[in-house]
Amino acid sequence: MNHDNTLGNKIFDGVNYVLLAIIGIATVLPFIYILAVSFTSPHEVAKGGFILFPKEWSLSAYKYIFSTDTLIKSLGVSIYITTIGTAINLLFTSLMAYPLARQTLRGRQTILLAVLFTMLFSGGLIPTYFVVKAMGLTNSLWSLMIPNAISAFNLIVLKNFFQQIPDGLEDSARIDGCNDVGVLFRIVLPLSMPALATFGLFYAVGHWNQFFNAIMYINDNHKWPVQVLLREIVILAQSRIGDTGFEETEIQPLTIRMAVIVFATVPILIVYPFLQKHFAKGVMLGSVKG
Repeated sequence: MNHDNTLGNKIFDGVNYVLLAIIGIATVLPFIYILAVSFTSPHEVAKGGFILFPKEWSLSAYKYIFSTDTLIKSLGVSIYITTIGTAINLLFTSLMAYPLARQTLRGRQTILLAVLFTMLFSGGLIPTYFVVKAMGLTNSLWSLMIPNAISAFNLIVLKNFFQQIPDGLEDSARIDGCNDVGVLFRIVLPLSMPALATFGLFYAVGHWNQFFNAIMYINDNHKWPVQVLLREIVILAQSRIGDTGFEETEIQPLTIRMAVIVFATVPILIVYPFLQKHFAKGVMLGSVKG
């Protein structure tokens, strides 16, 4: 009986390994293809086919996209939005989550219901645009950061995380003379670094990948984030973002698109390894208590 169970477990594990390997390969292949095409010579790309390893290496696509400062400016805009926007997200989310974590807050349940309501219903695209316009944020980078300053889901989870911090620590801080702001910034937030790192990365990825809000609110193409520029290149494959010193035989629209995708994706991928260890701890700890 034990032999059968052991054999069955081995078969089950083997099937799982095979399925996970297939899923992993299917997930990685598109990234390998994009990276390979971006470094492939235009002549080889023109032949067609699925390229996983370049036979003829070329940097023409990267030379082309870096022949002007358009992409660099867009990258700077994305870095600015991601950095400042994430800081605003974490600050506002923490300032709202901390009082909601206190059972003594008057009207706490009403506020929580209002927050949950926004997770199910929203004003819609047109009313949101009118609000942003009425605030004078159109054609400003603040329109990409202020309207989405707080995520309702992240707020609820962070509130639950704050509730798990022992009340004795806060009481000790108050005995030492700290007010509520001092308790938040000196006790609660330092103990919540796993959660803050997790949600900070969630917010950062959202800011880095956003392009729809930029299309709606930003009219000046000099303020476009890199994802909007990427969208323009994907849709208009024949568009020219560099100088005209390249002949048609030296570049391919496909290699340009793939090079821009690599350029737009790599910076945010570099951040993942440094914060990945906080994911499970930060989210799970905040999801236990309601």
